[in-house]
Amino acid sequence: MTAAAQRALAPLRDEREMLALRALSARLGANPLLVQASNGNTSIKLEEIMWIKASGRLLADAGRDELFVGVELAGAKKSAPRGGETGPRYDSSGELRPSIETPMHAAIRHRVVIHVHSINAIPWAIRLDARREIEDRLDGLRWQWIPYAASGLPLAREIEKAAARAPITDVFLLGSHGLVVCGKDCDSAEKLLGEVDWRLAIPPRKFPKPDLATLKNIARIPGWQFPEADSLHALGTDAICRKILQGGVIYPCQAMFLGQALPFVAAEVAGSKFAQWLDAQERVPPFVAVEGMGVMVHAKMTSAERATLRGLAEVTLRTPEAARLRYLNAAEITDVLNMGAHGAKEVIVMQGNAIVPAQLAKLEQERKILYSLTACAAWFGSHAKRLRPRGGAESSAPR
Repeated sequence: MTAAAQRALAPLRDEREMLALRALSARLGANPLLVQASNGNTSIKLEEIMWIKASGRLLADAGRDELFVGVELAGAKKSAPRGGETGPRYDSSGELRPSIETPMHAAIRHRVVIHVHSINAIPWAIRLDARREIEDRLDGLRWQWIPYAASGLPLAREIEKAAARAPITDVFLLGSHGLVVCGKDCDSAEKLLGEVDWRLAIPPRKFPKPDLATLKNIARIPGWQFPEADSLHALGTDAICRKILQGGVIYPCQAMFLGQALPFVAAEVAGSKFAQWLDAQERVPPFVAVEGMGVMVHAKMTSAERATLRGLAEVTLRTPEAARLRYLNAAEITDVLNMGAHGAKEVIVMQGNAIVPAQLAKLEQERKILYSLTACAAWFGSHAKRLRPRGGAESSAPR
């Protein structure tokens, strides 16, 4: 293929890869065992620009909303060791902020990076003996263990060190955090994610059924209701889940969305004393876990809180009682709470050309047509000599 044809195909290739990233992101965001609330992020490096999920946006919305921000890759890489800004950003609205994990994505050399809070990975990530315990499970893969580091620049620095030690690493298990997998394109990265998640999979424990008759006493109070997912009841009925969570905060999203201490109440409170207990609280809690009986949620509980709570239940159901866990310390919790839900700094706005979701179908149709036309032009150009008339006259074929 001629250089001119390659240059003509470059924008079409970028559009095709952005479409693939959007489709991949939407699939990940729709799987609560991989992504809860607005956590998780994806990125792709196209030439000098890295496109990454915007802060606070839902991966599940990637197919219908503008979700990605373009950041100059060179600036994002340089910012990590200095602790500076991530560089200019590009988006059509000027309203999107890059994910707080932008420096981490930039520090990884692979073109496509996926970061998820896998329900199968976190039960390992919160263990003190995680590295030793998962060696056999991940045998044959190019992976590294990253001890806990706060999101943003601290985590980016640790990833950068690990990548320098072993540049071919394409799986990172983040202590007390989650999972990062990488690939040359969206397909290879998604395939690797599936394999890693499968290798780390742990079946959830069976837990005692909730005492629905007793919980109905709480349901009579306006605003209180039964949870949508039955697994949430494990936080009240499963003694191991309660023991784990009463020990402290096991990963950042727990503190970020649910607070430092979960509202556990004794079984006798679920009866006539619940209203009295509720009046004594500074504010109405988003949920309560009743010891031995189950969980009730409040109508004002946000979708992010609900998703995080469900994820917390799934994680603790996959964590054995004998496991030695690493809890976040007071300084780490304070850092998480000060950071806020998304914590990314504001950066300079530069208008650019983002792919608007409403145009995705049209772009795909145009891409196919233009790709065919350009491919034909490239073929004619490479076969021009063959197509010349025998008389030596110049051929009219494109050159």
